[in-house]
Amino acid sequence: MTLRLSAIVALALLLGSASARADTEEDPGIVTLQVENDKVANTDRNYTSGLRAAWLSGETRDEHWVRDLAEHFPLINNTDRIRYGFSIGQSIFTPQDTESRELVENDRPYAGWLYGGVSMISYDKEKRNLQTLALDLGVVGPAALGRQTQNRFHEIIDVDKAKGWDNQLENEPGVLLTYQRSRRVVYLESDEYERLGFDIMPHVGGALGNVMTYGAAGGSVRLGFDLLDDFGPPRIRPSLPGADFFNTQRGWSGYLFAGSEARLVARNIFLDGNTFRDSHSIDKRTFVYDIQAGVAISHGPLRFSYTHVYRSSEIQNQERGDRFGSVALSFVQPF
Repeated sequence: MTLRLSAIVALALLLGSASARADTEEDPGIVTLQVENDKVANTDRNYTSGLRAAWLSGETRDEHWVRDLAEHFPLINNTDRIRYGFSIGQSIFTPQDTESRELVENDRPYAGWLYGGVSMISYDKEKRNLQTLALDLGVVGPAALGRQTQNRFHEIIDVDKAKGWDNQLENEPGVLLTYQRSRRVVYLESDEYERLGFDIMPHVGGALGNVMTYGAAGGSVRLGFDLLDDFGPPRIRPSLPGADFFNTQRGWSGYLFAGSEARLVARNIFLDGNTFRDSHSIDKRTFVYDIQAGVAISHGPLRFSYTHVYRSSEIQNQERGDRFGSVALSFVQPF
């Protein structure tokens, strides 16, 4: 990660933590640091890296400005438990051939996506339903620092630099509005083992913007302890839904999970190319799916999760899909 990006991440966490004490003194916010990378699958192509730092508030009290804002969104029930958050992230995409300095015409463009986001999540008292509304604003192109981040990381791990970044997409402001809704339709608890349970959560969602526009549906299953404490670990969008929050009062806890999501994609700037000017592009598949499995472990103020993801090919002339890992560490804000 470059020095500039590190400074931005630190500032975002400081601002989020500072605002938390004023709004949710008795229910502190949660910080999440997240890395997604295909190095775990020994590949370096397509969606090759994702970084995200986020702060999520505690549950908002009565007469809170977020609850006033929620009244303007018909999908959000103002009587639900509501949290809000801020995040900053970066995603990096490359073709399969990173040795060539020339434009690889039959593969995806090089691209970086640097963004800041605001979000609002709501869930009912019984924790059966979860809704997430998020708005990400940022930039695609050289200003997203994809070249610097990837090549600096390759230096650290002693891997050859990607040589074709001169062919990346041009600078373009990006907007991504996403909505996801999950419902816990099955929840079973063991009569023999305390706190052990099993749940099934289907979900629907979608995104709108010049970065991505798609509709999505899928579901997940989990087996483990204290499942009502959260809705699964977070992922970097596009992804199956999860949440940064968890019960910070428990001792040791954890669960195994698996899930899938299918997406019908109308636009993907990382394949379709720049919106407002000519650029390299590749024919995309309109139907894409993710399959994932992993584990989440928590203890007191900490939660760690690992998710292994298979993503089907997003490109018409490529049959092989991609694999990458997602690591997330969530913890109660330190101050």
